[in-house]
Amino acid sequence: VQLQASGGGLVQPGGSLTLSCAASGDTVDDYAIGWFRQAPGKKREGISSMGDGDGTLFYDSTVRGRFTISSDRAKNTVYLQMNSLKPEDTAVYYCAARTQSYGLGYRVWDRDDEYTYWGQGTQVTVSS
Repeated sequence: VQLQASGGGLVQPGGSLTLSCAASGDTVDDYAIGWFRQAPGKKREGISSMGDGDGTLFYDSTVRGRFTISSDRAKNTVYLQMNSLKPEDTAVYYCAARTQSYGLGYRVWDRDDEYTYWGQGTQVTVSS
């Protein structure tokens, strides 16, 4: 599967953005999809994931309640709706695909070494 992330940009604190991860070559339903981000000078961190076959959605504590992951099967796309953005959300955001874990996603969802396919990053900058 090939993944293409898009939707990043410059937004003011408190604003919203929606990132898209468009898949080609295969269907997103066959994979668990994760969103990661990497800020300058920091390691890449997992922030959300879905698609492990049991409906569970995973969120890092820093984004829970503000970000929402979803998918559109017809468009073969996974989204990350980001609300109430903060300056500390500034980072390059990546989407990635891994093997589905069927109830065991909690063990691996935020481990970038578990993901096989990666899209290019999209820059999100939160600043006034």
